[in-house]
Amino acid sequence: MFQGRFIHTIDGKGRMSIPAEFRVTLQGSQKGKKSQAPTLTVQPDCLALFPAEDWARFIQDFDTARAIDPEVAKMKRFLLSNAHTCPIDGPGRITVPPHLREYASLEREVTVAGVGTHIELWNKARYEEEMAKVRTSFDALSLSFARSQS
Repeated sequence: MFQGRFIHTIDGKGRMSIPAEFRVTLQGSQKGKKSQAPTLTVQPDCLALFPAEDWARFIQDFDTARAIDPEVAKMKRFLLSNAHTCPIDGPGRITVPPHLREYASLEREVTVAGVGTHIELWNKARYEEEMAKVRTSFDALSLSFARSQS
């Protein structure tokens, strides 16, 4: 499970270091099996980086969803056509493709946030704005979450 928040830099070639705390989980640790590269895709305001196993489960959920539902098809197309395998190199970096850097407005400083099954990569300023919104509506969000659990 991913949790925590870090600020990392991304260079002009799109390379950025993944926090050491996240690398082992991202690469998988099954004995006797070669680690598989994580997958990067889009979210509404950021990018999401999934370990290979969690990405496979995520995709399977789409495959079991109502395949003829046009809204499901649109979401599947959007997420999968923007998905890229991102191997982690020796120094612990991934390379974010240019079109995904542009989509998420990733510039020099990137907020790397662990959110359970995956990691989110945010433009630092956009992340701070989003967290400010969450802080101001925390009570309503908590109530909504509580209601969804009952």
